Amino acid sequence: MKSLRSRLGKEWLFCDGGTGTSLQALGLAGGELPERWNQTHPDRIRALHEDYLKAGCDIINTNTFGLNTLKFPGEVESLTAAAVHLAQEAKERTGREDAYIALDIGPTGKLLKPMGDLDFEEAVALFAETIRAGAQAGADLVLIETMSDSYESKAAVLAAKENCSLPVLITNIYNENGKLMTGGTPETVVAMLEGLGVDAVGVNCGFGPQEMIPIVKRLTACASVPVIVNPNAGLPKQIKGRTVYDLGAEEFAQTMVDIAKLGVQVVGGCCGTTPDYIKRARELVLKHVPFRPIEPKHRAVICSGSQLAEIGPKPLLIGERINPTGKKRLKQALREHDLNYILQQGLAQEEAGADVLDVNIGLPELDEPAMMAEVTTALQSVTTLPLQLDSSDPDALERGMRLYNGKPMINSVNGKAESMAAVFPLIKKYGGVCVGLALDENGIPDSADGRIAIAKKIYAKAAEYGIAPEDIVIDGLAMTVSSDSRSALITLETIRRVRDELQGHSILGVSNISFGLPQRQIINAHFLTLAMQDGLSCAIMNPNNAEMMKSVRAYMALMNLDENCLQYIQAYSEQETAPPVQTKTAYTLSQCIQKGLAEQAAEATRSKLATTDGLTLINEEMIPALDLVGKGFEKGTIFLPQLLMAAEAAKAAFAVIKESMAGQPRETKGKVILATVKGDIHDIGKNIVKVMLENYGYEVIDLGKDVPPETIVQTAVDQQIKLVGLSALMTTTVVSMEETIKMLHTVKPDTKVVVGGAVLTEEYAEMIHADAYAKDAMATVRYADQVFGADN
Repeated sequence: MKSLRSRLGKEWLFCDGGTGTSLQALGLAGGELPERWNQTHPDRIRALHEDYLKAGCDIINTNTFGLNTLKFPGEVESLTAAAVHLAQEAKERTGREDAYIALDIGPTGKLLKPMGDLDFEEAVALFAETIRAGAQAGADLVLIETMSDSYESKAAVLAAKENCSLPVLITNIYNENGKLMTGGTPETVVAMLEGLGVDAVGVNCGFGPQEMIPIVKRLTACASVPVIVNPNAGLPKQIKGRTVYDLGAEEFAQTMVDIAKLGVQVVGGCCGTTPDYIKRARELVLKHVPFRPIEPKHRAVICSGSQLAEIGPKPLLIGERINPTGKKRLKQALREHDLNYILQQGLAQEEAGADVLDVNIGLPELDEPAMMAEVTTALQSVTTLPLQLDSSDPDALERGMRLYNGKPMINSVNGKAESMAAVFPLIKKYGGVCVGLALDENGIPDSADGRIAIAKKIYAKAAEYGIAPEDIVIDGLAMTVSSDSRSALITLETIRRVRDELQGHSILGVSNISFGLPQRQIINAHFLTLAMQDGLSCAIMNPNNAEMMKSVRAYMALMNLDENCLQYIQAYSEQETAPPVQTKTAYTLSQCIQKGLAEQAAEATRSKLATTDGLTLINEEMIPALDLVGKGFEKGTIFLPQLLMAAEAAKAAFAVIKESMAGQPRETKGKVILATVKGDIHDIGKNIVKVMLENYGYEVIDLGKDVPPETIVQTAVDQQIKLVGLSALMTTTVVSMEETIKMLHTVKPDTKVVVGGAVLTEEYAEMIHADAYAKDAMATVRYADQVFGADN
């Protein structure tokens, strides 16, 4: 049998379709765990695999989507082995030895820290246990699917890479705006996953094929690895206790032809699709769509979990303020573990116009790897800007890179053999754009020829590690002009030749040029203009410096990089010259909540309580601030991490108010039950809703996950509950949701039920007779306000 990697991206490959919905048709009861059937009903699982293989599928998924220790403690190895063996038996029975068995890995059902309660390394370990078992049992590849959080995607990919040598394919689930639940886009997800070395990326679930087309177009436009598309069979409906979908096999297959023409390489199906769907899609695609091999895109990009920064054609501004060199206050903050000050520096630079934040926390007396991990994680919780991880300590770089949610810039490597040997393996494993310093064992060359020679050596060595040229940015090294009057000329020539001769990208620490001179900002600003004219791609600079920002904005306007001069006009239209941007050292309570600064929100609350009562603070500052964040979330300008961090900041402020009001009765808007329905252990959505409801003044009775209908109904009766919120992620558990709603409406008809979850739509909610559908946490809050008469 040919290896999957020898065929992937070179010919059409077809995945199988829905498993959970197909098992429902075979008798899987609502709330019953599909993975248990690997042992209780092996014949039915084997038969389903056989049907998909007969339909022409090249890749079949093991029945292991939700198989992890959280749901099956002590059984992961045996159930996984059983799943793989059933797929192997199906291959033997059908004579399809040319097909590949994909170890199916779904999400944990939990949100990772700092937004949730699952530690990143714990998530890696959960995935690793299943992956080791599947690889040992004989799986041919790992398929990570239905991931709605890029950080969890990274945990799963690392688990696969570190525990087997199998090909790794991954598909994510996007909403109607082309975003992951946590804000990632097709472009940021692809950048991160390609950096991690996956063999293919794609999209599955959530939508039917027609609705997926805009997402597929974005994926094929940016991906340099094969693209997988596995849609649902349209939109779900509930008929007589069964979930069905509104597209038949023929209509599904016809739209898959349109998708195939967009330049994808692997097609299949997800919820609601059956062997007939895949068979027909395969027939039509092979008949009507010539195969198009993948085309490398050569994108030079870095990203956070939700924001992409492209290197070129516009210069990227990298904020330099989180770097202790020459900064006494930052050194003090690092020594005193004052993370709030560091976060302030990051936020102030973001507000001033930085595209990327440099993170250098190296002091001799500190545990730099531990501090790098902590600062990287903390910054990601309050800003969406990509980060440049800056250290001469490879251990510190690895700690930051491992925990970074995205594709970072790494500063730095140089032409010394030991430097490249230490850093390039990290770039290869975790992904990133690496800054290459034009120096080597002989020091810094005093000519552009010498620096270009080192740049070529860095490119060549990177290629040996499989690192693309676009993932290298050459630092031409700005040396102080006061000690060598030729230094600026040499640096500018180096930058120009990196662009013209090497077709590469460049970076400079701009302010180095002016050490020892008075009025340094004059030299810095003019040098920056000259460097940008000569092709500088990235400038490490202080975005709070007015003269530097004038240089950047004027250059962008003059070089047609600022459409209609809008950024220039916005910055300077109300004044003749822009005043210096000051780094904020304090925020109001409202700002602390909006920025997600929990400790500072608590401090601001304590200060305010000296002159203002707690209820006034809640009503006039906390709730309005949360409303601003909530509206931004609803508009898509603020993403889930920022929403949750704002809620945590409000929670910290409220704790201070609660302490000041000890002994006083607390008023609540009302009690709400939240539960994930029977058979479903995914509590991400429920937990997010809980945080938001509590911050808006509701008392939440959280019944947890996998909750039987009887428990929910009895609690509603005992507590006289007016509103129940139900969550489900899995199609197979919506039956339990419908049963719960029916029982509630019968036993306690005055109770309203709001439902949500990845598999639900407004139409679906109506079919199962829910009173309301909430597409996200804020929608739940708005509905609760209506139910309890608290709508403002």
